[in-house]
Amino acid sequence: MKMLDVPQSGSQAGTTSSRNRFGQYRRTRATPVNVNSAAQQAVRNTLSELSVAWRGLTSIQREAWESFALAHPRVDSLGQSITLTGHQTYVGINSSLGRAGLAAVDVPDNTAPPEPPAVGATTVTAAGFSIAFGATPVPAGQSLVIETSPPLSAGRAFSNDFRVVKVRAAAAVNTLLKADMEAKWGTLSAGQKFFIRASIVDEAGLVSSYESLSVVVT
Repeated sequence: MKMLDVPQSGSQAGTTSSRNRFGQYRRTRATPVNVNSAAQQAVRNTLSELSVAWRGLTSIQREAWESFALAHPRVDSLGQSITLTGHQTYVGINSSLGRAGLAAVDVPDNTAPPEPPAVGATTVTAAGFSIAFGATPVPAGQSLVIETSPPLSAGRAFSNDFRVVKVRAAAAVNTLLKADMEAKWGTLSAGQKFFIRASIVDEAGLVSSYESLSVVVT
């Protein structure tokens, strides 16, 4: 049910508040299904390991993360500016590094995040799907992370469900290929729509903004 109210997110009793492109809304709370997939378990293991690693930092290192968090507020799903704790920031940055195949860092980097990758040559037929992003090969000290939605109907205009489909490490080609898509989503067929976004993660764990597009397979 769409509504006018202060920004809210989360569940209370049997009701969940959230927002989409049309504004704030409420819906009946749904109990998520825990399929305990390999990907889910890998994420949980990473969070657990990083929390243990946080406790192993020196007090000076933890203070550096607290200061970094204060100086770098985030925008949440409701569009509001929030300040994370040093621990949350440490885990978030090192999770991004791990996902990108880069080494963890013990201290934050105050340099500017990398520039987002630009979309290059594109072919979106079922027989020859490929989309290029940014420089090729991927520059040293960076990884290109490509995420897509599941296959959707061509009439869909929006999706916020993204899964990592491919990570291109430094010196690798910059292209999302048909084989990458089919390894994640199965055989491609004409009429399927995908929302795709790509970002650059550098060796400091800083993440660029997204380069986004949507395509319909022909």
